[in-house]
Amino acid sequence: MTALPAPTTSREQRSTVIVGGGPVGLTMALDLARRGRSVTVLNRLDYIPIGSKAICFSKRTLDIWDKMGIGQTMLDRSVTWELGKVFWGAGNEPVYEFDLLPVKDQKTPAFINIQQYYVEEILVDALALSDNVDLRWGHEVTDVAPSTDGVRLTVVAGAIPYEIDADWVIACDGSHSPVRCMLGLDFEGRIFEDNFLIADVRMKASPRRAERWFWFDPPFNPGQSALMHKQPDGVWRIDFQLGWDIDRDACVRPENVEPYVRGLLGEGVEFTPEWYSVYTFQCRRMARFVHGRVIFAGDSAHLVSPFGARGCNGGIADVDNLGWKLDLVLSGEAPEALLETYNDEAVTTADENILNSTRSTDFMTPKTAVSRAFRDAVLELARDCLFARPFVNSGRLSTAVSYPHSMLNTPDEPGQAWSGPPPGAPPVDAPLGDGWLQEQLGDGFILLVNGWTGPTPAGVALLDLAAVEPRPNLLLDRWNLTPGAAYLIRPDQYVAARWRKPTPGAVAAALQRAKGLNA
Repeated sequence: MTALPAPTTSREQRSTVIVGGGPVGLTMALDLARRGRSVTVLNRLDYIPIGSKAICFSKRTLDIWDKMGIGQTMLDRSVTWELGKVFWGAGNEPVYEFDLLPVKDQKTPAFINIQQYYVEEILVDALALSDNVDLRWGHEVTDVAPSTDGVRLTVVAGAIPYEIDADWVIACDGSHSPVRCMLGLDFEGRIFEDNFLIADVRMKASPRRAERWFWFDPPFNPGQSALMHKQPDGVWRIDFQLGWDIDRDACVRPENVEPYVRGLLGEGVEFTPEWYSVYTFQCRRMARFVHGRVIFAGDSAHLVSPFGARGCNGGIADVDNLGWKLDLVLSGEAPEALLETYNDEAVTTADENILNSTRSTDFMTPKTAVSRAFRDAVLELARDCLFARPFVNSGRLSTAVSYPHSMLNTPDEPGQAWSGPPPGAPPVDAPLGDGWLQEQLGDGFILLVNGWTGPTPAGVALLDLAAVEPRPNLLLDRWNLTPGAAYLIRPDQYVAARWRKPTPGAVAAALQRAKGLNA
């Protein structure tokens, strides 16, 4: 990449400005651009950095990218995996293993592993095909001045300052978020007193499959833990727990890292270093994500431990939640208050991720004799006892978060029994015709029905499964769609309402509610 020069005018007017060109900011730009919105992206760096960042991307994230037309590209470039294994002590057999996609027959896998810089390259290539995106490399925001109807940004490009008057600013500028700092906002939560070493190494060949391997108290890192993932290009990500009182500079010297790697891989396995670094993680978030015309998403709004792959995946969930709502506000179809539901739902997701990350970390890094005894007892029982296995917590892996209490939901009718996804739940994929349900849900409001008579209600697209051949019985079963039943699906593919016997009036009322018009 090369830095773009500063504009020739000292002040510009823009509708929506995204600060930050990582996966979250670029996905946000792609989502809005596909909806016909003009977007300016300001990225402080004038290049895509290499290094060891996010690598594990969840099924939900892949579904979102698939909706945006880049899911298959991500799949083709990545390593796919669904199985996780947990080891304890010196044992060569796992005490527990788990399948992250227990519901089969879905288009996308449970997880893909792909280096973050490849993700960013794919997103940049997709954005280059759009006339709606102005992606500015080497443009750093140095001041943020909000007002009641917009935000004035001071930007520096190549030592030349200029200003942008933006209607909306979306801060996706990372864990140290300059935008957040310039507004005097802060995180709340917990910083963990532990350090972990990332060792990305390249191996010419490895008999290990593309699975998630986690070790408690292994002989090559006694009293601590380790985690291993396969990446594309023969690169493997290995995390080693180090403890709290360490010399961070010394820990990343090759002569100190390689004994750890050699102890895990065994003698005779050839490897070369790709990236060594030490990190300490936090489980914290902002009190609010919406501050007038400045909206926060991703690491700028919330931070979690990397165990469970909830950081970047949580950020992609943020922008998927925000994009359609901001689009409706910009078009005048919904009030600005609709964005409060982004705040509520994104905070719900962040809290769920923080809760799971905190529990994982407490299990993995016991700080008292009692907590260590509990952990070791669980691991011992997990070898043979099914009831103990759910208590093994090496990082609960990222899944889509439900919003059962969202003000956009229409409650079920009294007395109606359902087994399908309830209001506020994410979608469940299944085969549909020659493809998949998720390919048909799109990014607008959908009325998913099993038989419909009369005109299509205004404001929705009708997807009638009764007209699909061969009959999608698996899909009907998963959604519990009896003849005549219907679901209203939001543009982010979450369930807004469902009925056994819908009426046009009920659909219209639920649609109004889902747009924040009468909630």
